[in-house]
Amino acid sequence: MGALEDFRNETAGWLEANCPASIREPATEDQMIGGGKKQEYRNPDARLWLDRMAEKGWTAPMWPVEYGGAGLSKAEFLVLQDEMIKINARSPIGGMGFSMIGPTLLDYGTEEQKKEHLPKIASGEIRWCQGYSEPGAGSDLASLQTKCEDKGDHYEVNGQKIWTSGAQYADWIFTLVRTEPQAPKHEGISFVLIDMDQPGVTVKPIKLISGSSPFCETFFDGAKVAKDNLVGQLNRGWTVGKRLLQHERSSISGLNSGGRRGRYDGMRDLPAIAKEYIGLIDGKLADSALRGSILASEMNQKAFGLTQQRAMAENDSGGTPTFATSMFKYYGSEIGKHRLEIQLKTMGVQSLGWEGDMFTGEEHSLTRTWLRSKASTIAGGSSEIQMNIIAKRVLGLPD
Repeated sequence: MGALEDFRNETAGWLEANCPASIREPATEDQMIGGGKKQEYRNPDARLWLDRMAEKGWTAPMWPVEYGGAGLSKAEFLVLQDEMIKINARSPIGGMGFSMIGPTLLDYGTEEQKKEHLPKIASGEIRWCQGYSEPGAGSDLASLQTKCEDKGDHYEVNGQKIWTSGAQYADWIFTLVRTEPQAPKHEGISFVLIDMDQPGVTVKPIKLISGSSPFCETFFDGAKVAKDNLVGQLNRGWTVGKRLLQHERSSISGLNSGGRRGRYDGMRDLPAIAKEYIGLIDGKLADSALRGSILASEMNQKAFGLTQQRAMAENDSGGTPTFATSMFKYYGSEIGKHRLEIQLKTMGVQSLGWEGDMFTGEEHSLTRTWLRSKASTIAGGSSEIQMNIIAKRVLGLPD
């Protein structure tokens, strides 16, 4: 028996013994764990599961042990993913600490920054959010105007960010700021880390059509930034910021899990829904058009997962690819949105429940998930932006 097979057996045994029963079923949106000082653990098992996984280093399996990870190889990481899926175990924690700023600090952070921030992410002690978009700088992000001035022993930040996902729950925010106003717009930008627990930071949630408020406005009014919270070089933050976007797109598409866990991992199986809500005649759906749509979606989802796994296998480091992430982000967002549309058609009026006893909790949740999915083709860079990147950076087409 090889070392990898030994690892698989040990992993399966540990998961079976340590994953609580209530964690082996899909989580609703309000049960998702992002960590941080403001996290509410409605289910005590969620905190227990987080603590157990963090102690193993399996909240950030491929991070080095000295930064709170487990130092797993790519092959071991995929085994862990497979064994968790076998027992329907939820990821113990998620969020931008793991998918965005953590990998970026591994790429560009100083040793002190890694030791200060990464273990707190891995343990769930600190939660992060992203300060990129502004009211006048969305798709054209390099036009950002939030100012960061050198005040001698610290930096001072003034300005506004928008669409700051999860800002009302976050302890820290990683932010692109303008440190040299006279420089060309892609230059003079720096990447800084800001403690949100200070008088100079104000957060206002934005209520969406889905009824939730995952996005926020974030205002900086004399917010202080320690000099050692500058990531990378002063006025060269655009390079750091672009790399972080690649990590973000990898996460949104499910690429960072090798295709094991996608953005819509909790979505129900389409054939099973069709059988439950419509029923089968002679073993198949009578509606040939809907049957064809479901079949095409299942085939596309399977092909997408296999392509993700191939990309992961071809990446020697096991980390995030570069510009190819735009392909996965684009397709992952579009296919997830399309699958939800098919699910709505399959469930009929039961897919449009907002409140009331005639709808189940799962049906209420679907309505909100469907509405929320409309933002997926915008967040992390719109589909149009992704296609531009693919054309220019992947295919090498002329401007």
